[in-house]
Amino acid sequence: MSKIYINGISSVSPQSEDIYENEIPQTYNENILPAINIDYKSLIKPMMLRRMSKAVKMGLYCSKKALQEAGIADPGAILVGTGQGCMQDTEKFMSNMLESEEGLLSPTSFIQSTHNTVAGQIALDLKCKGHNMTFTQNSASFETALLDTVLLFEDEQVQNILVGGVDETSEEFTGFQKLDGQIKEASINNLDLFASGTSGTIISESAAFFTLSSEKNDSTYAEFKDVQIINKVEKSDLISKIEEFLSRNKLRLADIDAVILGRNGDSRFDHYYEDLQQGLFAEKCQVGFKHLVGDNNSVSSYAFWLASKILKEKRISQIFKLNAVNCNAPRNILIYNQYLGRNHGLILLQSH
Repeated sequence: MSKIYINGISSVSPQSEDIYENEIPQTYNENILPAINIDYKSLIKPMMLRRMSKAVKMGLYCSKKALQEAGIADPGAILVGTGQGCMQDTEKFMSNMLESEEGLLSPTSFIQSTHNTVAGQIALDLKCKGHNMTFTQNSASFETALLDTVLLFEDEQVQNILVGGVDETSEEFTGFQKLDGQIKEASINNLDLFASGTSGTIISESAAFFTLSSEKNDSTYAEFKDVQIINKVEKSDLISKIEEFLSRNKLRLADIDAVILGRNGDSRFDHYYEDLQQGLFAEKCQVGFKHLVGDNNSVSSYAFWLASKILKEKRISQIFKLNAVNCNAPRNILIYNQYLGRNHGLILLQSH
C-alpha cells in the first residue's frame, strides 16, 4: 500500500472542535444530539447558506477547512460517505407533495435530497472536475470511502484526495429509529451513556473531512495505513480477524498503543467491545467518543479525526479515555466500530 498522509482535518459535531484542547464537554439530556451551531459564514457565502441543508453546510464547511489547513485549493478527487444523505430535504419534499396533493412543487428540495448532494455541492464550490463518489453503505459508508481512497492512490491517479463522512438527523427518520429500538426509550445524559445498561443508543449528526495526500508537509497529522470492512463476524472470530488485519500491516498486538472503540451504550451489542476491553485490549489505552458525539452511520469519520488529533498532539485527552492505562506519545492507533452487530470496521493510523 502506498503512503497516504493526513494533511488537513476538520469536524462539526455535537461538541466544539476545540474539545480536545479545552476538555470541557457539551452535555445533553436528550437522545438525539444536534451538531452545534458554528460560524458557517466564515467559509461559505451567506446567499449559498440560505438554501443548504444541515448536511450540506457541515460537509462544505469541513471540506474547505480541511483543504485550507493542508494548503490545497483543488483536490484530485472528492469521496463522501453518508448513510442517510440529505434526509431533511427528502422529508421536506415528501411532506410538500402530500400537502399539495401531488400538485406543482418547487423542485429545490427534490434536487437537494439525493445522497450525492454533499459531494456535488463541494465540487461545484471548489470547481473540482475530478473523481467524485458518494458511498451509502449504511454504517460502513466512511470506511468504504477510505477503500476507494486506497485504490486511487495505488493507481497513482491523484496526489490529493478530499474524503469525509457526514450525516444529519431528521424528524421522521429518527421516529422510525425509535420504533426500531435503535434509540433509547428514556432520555439520559450523554456522559452517562456507557453506564445506561439499556438497549438503543443516542443518535446524532456530524461531519468530518480530511485532506489525504501522497506526500507529507508541515501540517501533516499522521499516516493512514489501512482499512477493512467485515459485514458479519462471529464474536469468537473477531480477535482472529483483528490479528489478521494487524499482520497484513506487519504489526503485532504489542505494536498497538491505543484503540478507539465505537461503544455506544446499546446493551444488545456492546459485548463486542466489552469482550475486547477485558481481553485482547485489556492492557491498551482504550478511547471512546460516542458518549460525547453520539452515533450515526458515518460517525467513524469522527473517530478518524480523533485519532489524527491524538497522533499529532502525542497525547490522549482525558475526557475520551475509557480506562486508566497511560499512553505517552502513541505511534499506532487502531479504530474498531460496528453498528447493530453488522459492518465491523477496522482502521489503522500511524504517526508519520
